Amino acid sequence: MLTGLAKKRVRWAAGLLLAGLGLAALAQPGPKSDIYTCIDKNGRRLTADRPIPECMDREQRELSPTGTVRRVIGPTLSENERAAQEAQRRKEQEERNRIAEERRRERVLLARYPDKPAHDAERAAALAHIDEVKATAQKRIAELQERRTKIDEEMEFYRKDPTKAPMSLQRRALENTDEIAEQQRFLAAQEQEKARVHQRFDAELALLKQLWAGRLAPPAQAGAATAAPAPAAR
Repeated sequence: MLTGLAKKRVRWAAGLLLAGLGLAALAQPGPKSDIYTCIDKNGRRLTADRPIPECMDREQRELSPTGTVRRVIGPTLSENERAAQEAQRRKEQEERNRIAEERRRERVLLARYPDKPAHDAERAAALAHIDEVKATAQKRIAELQERRTKIDEEMEFYRKDPTKAPMSLQRRALENTDEIAEQQRFLAAQEQEKARVHQRFDAELALLKQLWAGRLAPPAQAGAATAAPAPAAR
């Protein structure tokens, strides 16, 4: 049996033990959280253990407990800002597509016209085809004019009063006039088509001259031709 004094000593030792365990638990470090940091609109550097509301409109950095950057958080965009950003992305994509399509057409053009004689030959063929069509129309006009001469000979009997001519003769004269006018309009359209052909081939030739020069130039020279000149030293 323990005496009263011994019991008090046991209780006192147990209390010291429990107190020591409690202090040890308090002294043990807990898990460290990440740190968020940014510079606000006033130029102040802010830090917090969660995303910082004052920096929602600007970049924030999430740091690990050791100070390394885990990630960079971009600014939170409004609906209008997101729409503007999306419109800008679409515009940039359209520009990339335009450039890609332009390069594709240039490759097709080079494959079709490897040199100037090939381009000149196709221009000549296109113009020759138009001349053939014009020749057919001119032949048709000559036939109509010959027919008109015969009609005019018949109308000579009714020169004083053409309205007394038979309706069939009047109709033939009117149809002949309309057909000649139509063929003349067709010839004028073919002349316009020749001008368009020349315009097209002239524009192609201007581009092809650049493409041929870039293809034949040495790589260093071709690069130098497209590079912007360096500003002169002052």
